[in-house]
Amino acid sequence: MTRFEILFLVLLIFNFLFVAVYLAVNLLRKKKDRKSHIIRAVVMLLCPVVGPCFFVTAYLFFRIFFSKPVDLADVVFSKERVRTFVHAEEDRERNMVPLEEAIEITDTEDLRTLMMNVVRGDIQQSLASIALALNSEDTETAHYAASVLQDALNDFRMNVQKQRKLILKGDENQATLAEALIDYMNQVLEQKVFTDMEQKTYVNVMDEVCEVLFQAAPERMTSNQYEAVSLRLLEVEEFDKCKKWCERAEYQYPNSLATYTCQLKLYFNSGQRTRFFEVIEALKHSAVVVDNETLELIRVFR
Repeated sequence: MTRFEILFLVLLIFNFLFVAVYLAVNLLRKKKDRKSHIIRAVVMLLCPVVGPCFFVTAYLFFRIFFSKPVDLADVVFSKERVRTFVHAEEDRERNMVPLEEAIEITDTEDLRTLMMNVVRGDIQQSLASIALALNSEDTETAHYAASVLQDALNDFRMNVQKQRKLILKGDENQATLAEALIDYMNQVLEQKVFTDMEQKTYVNVMDEVCEVLFQAAPERMTSNQYEAVSLRLLEVEEFDKCKKWCERAEYQYPNSLATYTCQLKLYFNSGQRTRFFEVIEALKHSAVVVDNETLELIRVFR
């Protein structure tokens, strides 16, 4: 063997011994970073001399320049609340309009930008507006809206199917899962983005989930949930099921305005004129505060 080959072999042996000692010491001392130590050992084996020199240099550099304690003398930790005033973005606010109007008046470039801004946010609240863009004269905007809407509805279908199976299993989290699914379904179904048949199917699923929650823990059903399932059933003309929830809401939340408004809408749409005026009289003699929307509702229905 030549002198160079002997020197190279000696370097390999020393490198191997260095790596073995490094790996043994760190694996015995630290149990959390085993993966990183193993990776470094492999690098040092594959790159003799250069690998160990690199890691040693990096360690020394870190210890010299970055291991000093942080000076917190000038840092003040206070529990006092500070109210920050953020100035309104006037230019942005002036350019904001409802998506329904923007679809009608904006040009192609602005409309595409608008759609991009809409889908960057929480599209669960904007499905109805996105559906309006399907009728846009700009084919690219319509195609993009269709793609986004289809993805969102597919996610809704899969989530409802998955959560419904878990709820019907009847485990210990049944009531909690049912509460979450009711609110999730109502957020989408109230926008009426499905076909009539599919809308009715999912409204009946919502009714089923509400029934599970009512049987498992009726005290956990809120007035908003009673109102949500009642209105969704009323929209698909499931009057008998809607009446069931209106009666249950009247028993559990007799002093809630939503209880009265749901009954008024039910009796008006089902043609029960006598019951409609009975509810109005009951509302007049109750302690419930009537808002402007309910007053307008009574004026229109009467």
